[in-house]
Amino acid sequence: MTNLSEDTPINGIHRRDLLGSGIALSVGAAAALGATALPARAQGSETATGGNVSGTRRLGSLEVSPIGMGCMSMAPGFYNPAPEPQDMVRVLRNAHELGITFFDTAEVYGPFISERIAGEALEPIRDEVVIGTKFGFSFNENGGYAGRNSQPAHIKQAVEGMLERLRTDRIDLLYLHRMDPNTPIEDIAGAVGDLIREGKVLEFGVSEVSPEILRGAHALTPVAAVQSEYSVFERLPEVAMFENCEELGVSFVPWGPVMRGLTTDHLNEYSRFDGDRRATVPFFAPDALVTNMEVVRLLRRWADGKGVTQAQISLAWMLAQKPYIVPIPGTTKLHHARENFEARNVSFTSSELARFNEEFDALPIAGNRPESAAFESQ
Repeated sequence: MTNLSEDTPINGIHRRDLLGSGIALSVGAAAALGATALPARAQGSETATGGNVSGTRRLGSLEVSPIGMGCMSMAPGFYNPAPEPQDMVRVLRNAHELGITFFDTAEVYGPFISERIAGEALEPIRDEVVIGTKFGFSFNENGGYAGRNSQPAHIKQAVEGMLERLRTDRIDLLYLHRMDPNTPIEDIAGAVGDLIREGKVLEFGVSEVSPEILRGAHALTPVAAVQSEYSVFERLPEVAMFENCEELGVSFVPWGPVMRGLTTDHLNEYSRFDGDRRATVPFFAPDALVTNMEVVRLLRRWADGKGVTQAQISLAWMLAQKPYIVPIPGTTKLHHARENFEARNVSFTSSELARFNEEFDALPIAGNRPESAAFESQ
């Protein structure tokens, strides 16, 4: 590893001491590598892509912590045994005390359980946080999944339930969760626009849509953020979505930024996932894990060199890619939330970022979707 003192910091800016250890890390900047300028609607107080003076980024009109928190796994049926809801309430409140101000949920998580937990946890601090949630599905009388549904009347009905579960009078960021093939995007964007004019929603977002759908939505109701999977393993948004976000001034919110734990030090090539959603994810197939451990070992080398964790390197790399990226790693553990959030203090110089990407590009990855999927809604 190159001594950090030999790298010239971008714009002369330095981050505060890394994790209280006294190691000063200079600020990296994708701008120095030829990145596009910061989109107007997405800009915060950034001075460089890898650094942030005030510690905030923007989603449209919303100012948020540079790393948020996903609440999906707080509902049963995902990666863990069903957690105790009151434990999750405490985790969310303590996460806010750490400085996290952006929390992401959805009606389909549970369904409804994650929203209820977030509502109870965040009600006492409602004006200090930004809440994002998502619509796009129907449910039967037993709460079971009944297909995609983004008909305008259904969206407005769904939002009434969200407001009640979240114990709030407005939704800060309302996403289309998945595209409904039976409803034109113009109708969906128009319905959300109505909700914005009524004051029930502040900003509009879309999730896992194609660039074409993003542009169609944005033409009718300005889109504040796109949410899609993105990590050192899943790089598909780089194919076409980022250039559209930059042109339109739309922020990008990555889900799965630590690839369901694959970028951490908790898994190896012998890990198996019986009864776990990861069992169906191509990156976690037995043969794929053997291949993908090469990337994990790369992350470990960089983490060791900076005295941080692999998850923190993954998130710091992501923050350095674009100044309008706000990752939302999910967890049910406060110590993981703290670890994730402290990644904001880990920076890459421009030469480090270039070297990391060069080393990464030399490694094979197993489980990726084809590039053509970048132009499709999921």
